Amino acid sequence: MPLIQRLPRKRGFTNIFRVECSIVNVGKLSVFPPGTEVGPDDLIRAGLVSTLDRPIKVLGQGEIRHPLVVTANRFSTSAAEKIAAAGGKTRQA
Repeated sequence: MPLIQRLPRKRGFTNIFRVECSIVNVGKLSVFPPGTEVGPDDLIRAGLVSTLDRPIKVLGQGEIRHPLVVTANRFSTSAAEKIAAAGGKTRQA
């Protein structure tokens, strides 16, 4: 049996430049009142993000019904569309 098959921990590729993001889904943003500006500090106070050491990315899972101004490092296209459809805005941090 070849050596690479005998050592399963050595298979595959590990990207050393990978950036781990803190994930927040759009559905979780409904805890904020309508019309508020939501920033990284607000996300920590609400318990949606545990640390500011990693960049924050907003994903599009869930629904949002009221307008918010959301500030984060990254947005998925579906999250930006859902926030805009509810009447809100997105800002890059």
